[in-house]
Amino acid sequence: MLNLLQLDLVSLRLLVLTADCENLTRAADSAHMTVSAASKRLAELERVTDCTLFIRVPRGLQLTPAGRGLAEHARNILEGAQRMAHDASDYANGVRGHVRLFANTSAVIQFLPKDLTMFLASNPHVRIGLEEALSDMTIQAVEDGRAEIGIFADNIPALRLETRPYRRDRLVVLAPQDHVLAQRESVTLADTLDYDYVALNQGSSLLRRINDAAGTTGKILKVRIQVSSFDGICRMIDAGLGIGILPLGAVHPELLVSKLRAIPIEGDWASRTLYVGVSDTARLSPEAANLYSFLSGLE
Repeated sequence: MLNLLQLDLVSLRLLVLTADCENLTRAADSAHMTVSAASKRLAELERVTDCTLFIRVPRGLQLTPAGRGLAEHARNILEGAQRMAHDASDYANGVRGHVRLFANTSAVIQFLPKDLTMFLASNPHVRIGLEEALSDMTIQAVEDGRAEIGIFADNIPALRLETRPYRRDRLVVLAPQDHVLAQRESVTLADTLDYDYVALNQGSSLLRRINDAAGTTGKILKVRIQVSSFDGICRMIDAGLGIGILPLGAVHPELLVSKLRAIPIEGDWASRTLYVGVSDTARLSPEAANLYSFLSGLE
């Protein structure tokens, strides 16, 4: 079995550089070492791992399957070492703790900028690592321990987490101002299902919510275009490619002045609760417990 103590970060970085450019001379230049020194390090890495990592070809080097696999592991190790260095620097400069927070797009766009600003104003020695992810991926990250806190939509089960309400939002139909629906004071979902939709990509909790609600009407959602962001939906609707459903707070106010119309949707299903969840409150760091308490007290 490989002894990890025989690996060093310089050689791992050289492996990644060589894998990226498949040329030993360029990799050695990027690593600020001679070609002979780089070649010796890679040869030693092959000896230690007992794997052939590269095959020489006329135009440089070609990775073997083992080389590709170990280069990916090397990237992860180097990223972890970089995070360790950043954390050490933060602690040296007075940062008391880090909190890993995953949140869905609705929370990131509508609420977290202001909420985290408020929290950090009172807790300046805390560092928050925020990652935007789909609701189900957020829940999984908390379950796996990759995140201490997660924020997600209410229609995604989180049976293994301790959850509290975070914020509420209201969905609206977004349409061009010259669209026939834009003249209505409010609409039901069934009113909209004869028109083409611009929607988020598969896997989003919002698309799942709309599809589930559409199923109760006996109609189906006619998705013309799918995009990965709320901003993308707004741009496509502005271009006349369909209508969409978004949280009202996610729509830039200036768009509602000159280009688009937000039409209220009738029905309880259009009112959502975002939840904040943790795996176990008793095992949270003091900083994470403080943030969890803060976020769950904002509703």
